[in-house]
Amino acid sequence: MPVSGEAAEAAPRDATVLHALDGGVSWITLNRPEAMNAVTWDQRERIIALLTDASADPAVRAVVLTATGRGFCAGADLRGAPAQTRERVPGDVSRTIRLGAQRLIAAVLDCEKPVIAAVNGTAAGIGAHLAFACDLVLAADTATFIEVFVRRGLVPDGGGAYLLPRLVGPQRAKELMFFGDALSAADAERMGLVNRTVPDGELAALAAAWAGRLAAGPTRAVALTKQLVNASLDGDRAAAFAAEAAAQEINMTTRDAAEGVAAFVERRTPEYRGH
Repeated sequence: MPVSGEAAEAAPRDATVLHALDGGVSWITLNRPEAMNAVTWDQRERIIALLTDASADPAVRAVVLTATGRGFCAGADLRGAPAQTRERVPGDVSRTIRLGAQRLIAAVLDCEKPVIAAVNGTAAGIGAHLAFACDLVLAADTATFIEVFVRRGLVPDGGGAYLLPRLVGPQRAKELMFFGDALSAADAERMGLVNRTVPDGELAALAAAWAGRLAAGPTRAVALTKQLVNASLDGDRAAAFAAEAAAQEINMTTRDAAEGVAAFVERRTPEYRGH
């Protein structure tokens, strides 16, 4: 699981979010193990920036989001937020949510490259939603997922009430959110929240293998497919069919689409370049 090397960024201000580009894969690693990787304001902004950069950088063809230590992300750590300079007024909380947790989840959903979550430990609150927003979720068998909000008397934020019903249906989503019980990686896989559960020592290798396959694929076709699937439950059939046709129209202008068709006709393995 690359967290260092020539491409790694080692500036002190970035020490809590490690970044490395390896073989077309952008590795984003939360690095506050002493806090179970509870995400701070600075970390959130760093992750958003890295995901935005990944969309625009042709050298990036897949993203892996993971963490060091025993926790993937234990939720939001508000201690690193900018100080409140005045008394709270109506509208402040909703604005904080829109500009904070929701921006983070949207950055994952809107990233134009496929994003894999490699969940190495506890994913709670916004940490669970950060994983569920990813396109593919891999988990160590020691990982747990917790909709912790109800334990604090809070409404789920960070897109939880949007993501969970789409992944497991409304009844399962309500069960998780109403009770806030810890969900094992194995149970999360059975529910469909996790693609694969593996022993802890195998997580990095599996994430690298899946990311490598994505990085070798037709990047624009994958990006357009991601957009279609993410939007599929938000509109009617006519809108979905129109979006599909438009996506195929756009994709057929890419070099990779031409290569894929040519390779099929010539009975050889295609060599995709990401454009």
